[in-house]
Amino acid sequence: MRPPLSSPSPSPPPSLWRDTDFRKLWAGQTASQLGEHTTLVVLPLFAVLTLDAGAGQLGVLRAVGQAPILLLSLLAGAWVDRWRARTVMVLTDAARAVALGAAAAAGLLGLLGLPALFVVAFTVGALSVLFDVAYQASLVRMVRRDQLVRGNSALEGSRSAAQIGGPALGGALVSLLSAPVAAAAGALFFAVSFVSLRRIRRPESAPEGVAPVPERPEHAAPVRGRIREGLRFVAGNAWLRAVCLASAAFQLSFAATMTVYLLFLPRELHLTGATVGLALAATGPGALLGSVLAARLPGRLGHGVVLVSAAVLGNGALLCVPALYGSSTATILALLAVNFVFGTFSQLVNVTVMSVRQAVTPDGMQGRAAATITFVGMGFTPLGSLLGGLLAQEWGLRTGLLVTAAGMMLSPLLMAVSPLAGLGRVLPDSRKEPRHAE
Repeated sequence: MRPPLSSPSPSPPPSLWRDTDFRKLWAGQTASQLGEHTTLVVLPLFAVLTLDAGAGQLGVLRAVGQAPILLLSLLAGAWVDRWRARTVMVLTDAARAVALGAAAAAGLLGLLGLPALFVVAFTVGALSVLFDVAYQASLVRMVRRDQLVRGNSALEGSRSAAQIGGPALGGALVSLLSAPVAAAAGALFFAVSFVSLRRIRRPESAPEGVAPVPERPEHAAPVRGRIREGLRFVAGNAWLRAVCLASAAFQLSFAATMTVYLLFLPRELHLTGATVGLALAATGPGALLGSVLAARLPGRLGHGVVLVSAAVLGNGALLCVPALYGSSTATILALLAVNFVFGTFSQLVNVTVMSVRQAVTPDGMQGRAAATITFVGMGFTPLGSLLGGLLAQEWGLRTGLLVTAAGMMLSPLLMAVSPLAGLGRVLPDSRKEPRHAE
């Protein structure tokens, strides 16, 4: 049985941009995301240009930096729920600034080797996992429930901008100056975020009706027990269970699709590396538009309608790619359009899902719910990549891409047959919803 929806809000939410503390949160999160996405490019270039790393060593470096997503997501959720979210954000910003600053200084002095760079990459990656879980929990403790969609739209919009501008800035800094100086610039971004978040004056409190979050609870459950609580909560909540299943289906199919896609463009369409990069970059502006749409469409059309229709449009756009032939201008324009549409509607789904997840989750479970969904979704990406490579090898690039892109339609199908599809214009309330589906 679908959980009942909450009643409409009696008055429109006030503008978040008039809230000084929200502006500080937004500025800090924006600077932190710029630092994170700049670093994702700077550290590999540091290894290649300064330390003469080979292809195998570069692959290890990237894997080491990504490993914390799988290794630490569940632990991060348990830890974030035991601390004030902004405390976690401030501490992780400070630690990342120190780690990158130390790497920059050692690089300038010629004292940084590959083993030390591996340690820096893992450290920054682990701290980024903590920060990303914490900032999602922080928003729900700062704004009203009816402001969540607009708040997430602003935060995810800046994250999308950082995904576009961060790598470009990192590459430019390495080219114009040097890899150690570019690493120092990443440290500066994290320092700016640290200062901005420290200036937030509003006490961090739970939503109305929920007990305040302690700084260090005296009788906290063991970490393993708290992780199990998070897993049970997500599995027992009809909405979150649907989000988990849809996310897992999307990540599995998307990883498979991208593996074939990155082979299809240069080998089947004979596109140059620069053209491939241009086509992929079109998802960035689309994501910015998706963030803007996410601030308004769910409240007008209904969250369920937006989730299902946006997933169909975004994922379905990739089904057009196997129909393309050659490297003509028309083909390139079609790829730009496909990636722009995919970026727009994928971001619309991301922001809406995050708002729903925050709304239906009690404050004390925010970190663990976010971490559990991240863990389940991202856990399928290695399998998806292997599957995509196998399909491309056995069936060919065009057929493999068609099959994997078609597999992405499983995600909106799962949402369409779940309680998510019945969500209305007003977000549900965790205080009024049963934790377990009947």
